[in-house]
Amino acid sequence: MDISRRGRHSRLLSFRTCGTLLVTTGLLISGCSSGSSTADASMAALPRATPSELAPYYGQKLSWHECGVPGFQCASMKAPLDYAKPGAGDIKLAVARKQATKKSGRLGSLLVNPGGPGGSAIGYLQSYAALGYPEEVRARYDMVAVDPRGVARSEPVTCLDGKGMDAYTQTDVTPDDRRETGELRTAFEEFADGCKKRSATVLPHVSTVEAARDMDVLRAAIGDEKLSYVGASYGTFLGATYAGLYPERVGRLVLDGAMDPALPARRMNRDQTAGFETAFQSFAKDCVTRGAECPLGTGTPESAGKRLKSFFGELDRTPLATGDSGGGRTLGEALATTGVIAAMYDEGAWPQLRDALTSAIKERDGAGLLGLSDSYYERDGDGTYANLMFANAAVNCLDLPPSFSSPDEVRKALPDFEKASPVFGEGLAWSALNCASWPVKATGEPHRIEAKGAAPIVVVGTTRDPATPYRWARSLASQLDSGRLLTYEGDGHTAYGRGSDCIDSTINTYLLEGAAPKDGKRCS
Repeated sequence: MDISRRGRHSRLLSFRTCGTLLVTTGLLISGCSSGSSTADASMAALPRATPSELAPYYGQKLSWHECGVPGFQCASMKAPLDYAKPGAGDIKLAVARKQATKKSGRLGSLLVNPGGPGGSAIGYLQSYAALGYPEEVRARYDMVAVDPRGVARSEPVTCLDGKGMDAYTQTDVTPDDRRETGELRTAFEEFADGCKKRSATVLPHVSTVEAARDMDVLRAAIGDEKLSYVGASYGTFLGATYAGLYPERVGRLVLDGAMDPALPARRMNRDQTAGFETAFQSFAKDCVTRGAECPLGTGTPESAGKRLKSFFGELDRTPLATGDSGGGRTLGEALATTGVIAAMYDEGAWPQLRDALTSAIKERDGAGLLGLSDSYYERDGDGTYANLMFANAAVNCLDLPPSFSSPDEVRKALPDFEKASPVFGEGLAWSALNCASWPVKATGEPHRIEAKGAAPIVVVGTTRDPATPYRWARSLASQLDSGRLLTYEGDGHTAYGRGSDCIDSTINTYLLEGAAPKDGKRCS
């Protein structure tokens, strides 16, 4: 789904808000399902009564303990590995919380998820949500997170070692001939084979539906009758899925940077490609007004795009050195493209991107763009990677059938993708081939989510969001029986906590008082 990414474009630098991470390999955007039309089928709610075979999971008591971060407590929760066969084995999920700062007026627990798929919800809780959410929200809610199955601390999917990931992220995703096309397919196959070898048990059981069912087990384990939740990017798909399965258990749900569950992957990938182009045009429009500070010239946004595309072509032929920080790597087209896309998540990163492009284009130093790319991939200085990219591919390839099944299908779709984005279209189209090699057959299909009978659900969309285009928020809000669309007219990925007093006060009022905004409210 949210680079989803969908893929992995979720968090930039310090939690771009995973989002929809929305790519999948060094190769941007994970694949989903083929086709371009939206789905007609709607998600069916599960029975209200808890099945007897799941009673032990719903009845479990969590044993909270200190876990190395002051003010936080951690616990482990058991869930069925396979909900269709609860007796066949368990999966252990990591949970963390920071208790409400006020003893009186407590509203229960507020579960948070930053997106991805593959982003660590516990990492997000401990580094931002439980510290940076408004004080009045933290005062009245226990701030809670669970790393979804296959992610971070919850039996993480693993696929490649650091050297293998270094090679994978540098794979050329704009193949010029059959040899390069073959190399790209081999890279996808080796990645998928690594996941199968290292994570065979969990790999078939990391779908969004299963993660949403885990959230309901957690709701019961922490003693809440209803679930209150803030999900960003891919986290909106997870939250909407929960609402579709358990509409009567919906408390106060905020879905920020919404995804559209009714879209097949090829349409989703194309929409996201257009979203990154929109974000780049905003960056370029600002850049060209800055005179010598703009490494892409002082002409028009269109000419800036052509200059960037030309620069990517130069890197395809002759990669740049990256100095000591690169660990022997050079900056080729793939890593440079990822670095630029990473900065599209937040306009606050535009100065850093201008500096990185200036160093690369004018000084032939690729270290700045490589740093942006490494942040996106969660690569540490010692060459190790978090499991973000592994989980991202595993969830996306299970949630929906592959976007493309062969290179010929990609080639036929290239004009459409390049129309959506002259700068990024070619690479993003080829990157969507990754799930064609996946060792586990997809279990999901595109579907509408109506969640009939649920309490009001706030769906937030940003008009120039690169990773989750605004039209997705409009679509999800219209599908949900109780959806309320809240619009932020601006740039960047997601809106809550990013500087709009209108957005923040509206969401805070909803979380604290239960008063949902009027459908269609707009903020700037």
